[in-house]
Amino acid sequence: MKITRFAALAATLMLFAGAAGAADKTLMHCFAWTSIKEATPEQWQAFFKASDALPSKIKVVKKVWYGKLAAPLGQTSITTLDQDNRKKYTAGEKINAEVQRTPRDWGMCMELTNLDALKTYDAHPYHKEWTAVYEKVRVDGTTTFNIVGQ
Repeated sequence: MKITRFAALAATLMLFAGAAGAADKTLMHCFAWTSIKEATPEQWQAFFKASDALPSKIKVVKKVWYGKLAAPLGQTSITTLDQDNRKKYTAGEKINAEVQRTPRDWGMCMELTNLDALKTYDAHPYHKEWTAVYEKVRVDGTTTFNIVGQ
């Protein structure tokens, strides 16, 4: 009889544990950037410190990861794109155009509580402080994407 109760209790706990995990729809906000080659060690340390503080300063930020990318990402942009070529390009047709490749050599991901938390993060006063530090170690522009937990 004790084994049956234990089995029932264990099954109930596993059921609830699975349901709790399924409801966790966090957002992974990730971006890669090109570092400023002339950034000083002090500027990098200020970036690391400010980034490490994000979860304690902005409550919707659960965790942060950052570092040099193992292999740089190539951000390619079309520098000569008139209206006709834009339509062709959008439709998946071949076009002739000049392109520029910008290697992204650093990256960062932040786990946020949910998709709506991105708005809270963007509007938070500490985000402005953090951005001021971040701008000292990166060339303007990032490659950004968001992954919504399933």
